[in-house]
Amino acid sequence: ENEMKTIEPMHQEELQKQRHAYEAMKHEFIEKEKNYNKLVKLLEEKNATLGRYCQKLIRDKKKQGNNEPFLSSWFSAFTFDLFRSAKMVKAFDGHSGYVNSIQFSPFDNSRSLCSCSDDATIRVWDVGTFKQMKTIHGHSDKVYCVKFSLYHRNYQHRTIICSAANDKTIRFWDLETEKEFHIFREHEDGVCSIQFSLFSSGKYLCSASKDQTIRLWDIETAKPLCILSGHTKGVCCVEFSPPQNNHGKDNGNIELIGGAGYTICSGSSDKTVRLWDVETNKELLVFRGHECTVNSVKYSSSGGNIICSGSDDKTVRLWDIRLKQEILVLKGHTNCVSCIEYSPFETTNNESNVIADSTVICSASFDNTVRFWDVRTHKQLHEIRNNSPILCLAFSQLKEKKDCNDNAGCGYTLCYGSSKGSICLWE
Repeated sequence: ENEMKTIEPMHQEELQKQRHAYEAMKHEFIEKEKNYNKLVKLLEEKNATLGRYCQKLIRDKKKQGNNEPFLSSWFSAFTFDLFRSAKMVKAFDGHSGYVNSIQFSPFDNSRSLCSCSDDATIRVWDVGTFKQMKTIHGHSDKVYCVKFSLYHRNYQHRTIICSAANDKTIRFWDLETEKEFHIFREHEDGVCSIQFSLFSSGKYLCSASKDQTIRLWDIETAKPLCILSGHTKGVCCVEFSPPQNNHGKDNGNIELIGGAGYTICSGSSDKTVRLWDVETNKELLVFRGHECTVNSVKYSSSGGNIICSGSDDKTVRLWDIRLKQEILVLKGHTNCVSCIEYSPFETTNNESNVIADSTVICSASFDNTVRFWDVRTHKQLHEIRNNSPILCLAFSQLKEKKDCNDNAGCGYTLCYGSSKGSICLWE
């Protein structure tokens, strides 16, 4: 008992010392956290200033006719580094089901956005005010894909949206009247994907359906041109090859779709990616490697010699058309890959003024993430987390007009649609 009486004051003194040390560490941590937040804010401000300076430098070089390739290449990497610090600025809420497809308008400097959903509606949003502008009803089932029509804008001076749905139809909507003015009913099952041609001013449309076919349409005559058959299960996605460059220019005066070397690629529940000749309507290649449904396919930016695909097998894969084989598998997602895009962080071959292939691929998944991949190192560069599965994504950038000046940066905007019906905007 006497020994305990002797030891107790010593323990109390030691406990008091520990408490003082804890309070000192806590205070030090709080101060360091404040300094860290100040540094982060300062770096973000300096990054933004440096970005504006670099963009001004590149514009000045172009005006002087001195386009240095290394500068554009460096700026491409720099803009992605800036994008790493992007934050969600707004969520568009209105859909009550999965948001399956989104597209920025190519007609108004990306100031509006269209979307479609499992709730059978198409909606148009003002990106500047974050308000819903239009709600279009007419489909009787889930709407899987929506696109702005370049052809109607160029030749009829109308803003037209085209949509594909599980009700087996493809419909055309006039945004001014919010009414349907044409409908294609030839598919025998749900239409999963549509794509306007990037050549001939968007005169042609291809569609992919659960009826295992791809159909090609002439928008000018509103008539079907051909049916591409070969897939053994539903076709989930379809893409036109990019414009064939002739000294940096696309032959926009092509009257006949054949003979120009254009192709269509498609992905299917039969686990394959297929390549089709537009002129002969014949299957050219079948890429096998995915272990589940292929949900998304994209051609590379320049020449279209590489195809990228995303699948329910949780992988993103690259296929070389010339080598006729798979060349890369990107693994990291923990659930189905719903959508893939080549990022806009591109460089330019200044001799031909042709955009070079992007080295960064972006993928969206049911694991609630958007991931960025470097195809050179085969590694993941960046990851954005959401609170629900992500089904679609799109990029936009303000064009170098009044929006781009010495006092305002011209950064990229990422938008994605989720299973909860929200559309999130990051910049």
